Amino acid sequence: MCLVFVCGEEEKVVSRQPAPGACPYCGGIILAMDVESRWNFCFLPLYFKTKRRYCCTICTRSLLLH
Repeated sequence: MCLVFVCGEEEKVVSRQPAPGACPYCGGIILAMDVESRWNFCFLPLYFKTKRRYCCTICTRSLLLH
């Protein structure tokens, strides 16, 4: 008997907009992205969360803004 568990995480960018300020590394424009993340177990959603991530449009670094 073989059991196969199909589980994983899916991420989808919902929206993008420019954020105020400039990148501290290169001075580029900061982009704010709303990302939906969802964990699935055998095609059933277990966990759902929306996060806001920031990144630079020139050097593509992920930024943490306080």
